[in-house]
Amino acid sequence: MTSVPRTADTTALLEELRRRWATTVAAARDGRKSAAPPDAPAPDPGPYADNLLARWSEPQRHYHTVEHLAAVLTRIDELAGHADDLPVVQLAAWFHDAVYRPDRSENEERSAALAERALPELGIGAARTAEVARLVRLTTTHEPAPDDPDGEVLCDADLAVLGGPPDAYAAYAAAVRAEYAFVPDPDFAAGRAAVLRQLLALPHLFRTPQGYDRFEHLARRNLATELDLLGGG
Repeated sequence: MTSVPRTADTTALLEELRRRWATTVAAARDGRKSAAPPDAPAPDPGPYADNLLARWSEPQRHYHTVEHLAAVLTRIDELAGHADDLPVVQLAAWFHDAVYRPDRSENEERSAALAERALPELGIGAARTAEVARLVRLTTTHEPAPDDPDGEVLCDADLAVLGGPPDAYAAYAAAVRAEYAFVPDPDFAAGRAAVLRQLLALPHLFRTPQGYDRFEHLARRNLATELDLLGGG
């Protein structure tokens, strides 16, 4: 698996993410070790972190990078009081774009399947594994049900970039375009405009009270501005 070159800042970020991963796995374990004998110690989470971080560092990524993963985890921290099972939401963040190919449509499904394979090996029980996979699949639509606080936290954290300052949003939009550099400009503009209209048609982009108050207004303004720039307003 090829990875992008590392700077000192990236190396520090990767080390911090490894620490976060180990803490989350420890919190999520329930004593089940399905891939090992009953008296064997739980597997070391380190190699799993390395595999995931290598995936998040693949060269085709310009937005869906380790920086995005770190940003989503930070937002989850900020919204933690709304979650029912915080370690599950954090694990879902790690897996939600673990498989990412801009020219494929099944990224979320393949990412969820990866979680379903890896988490039992790490000693994560069946119920939590299934919930992580469900949350990963939910990022296909970002439309959690009203009685799904963990889904609301994950989706709000993933979409928080939409409610950033205009310069940060412009950088995000440029990174998305870079991931789709293989698509001709007219086709990209049409496809991107359709995505923006779909987002703007949602009754609420953000479902947690804190996420709505903090991001909703600016996100809609950013989306509408981009749509105008694409000629689709």
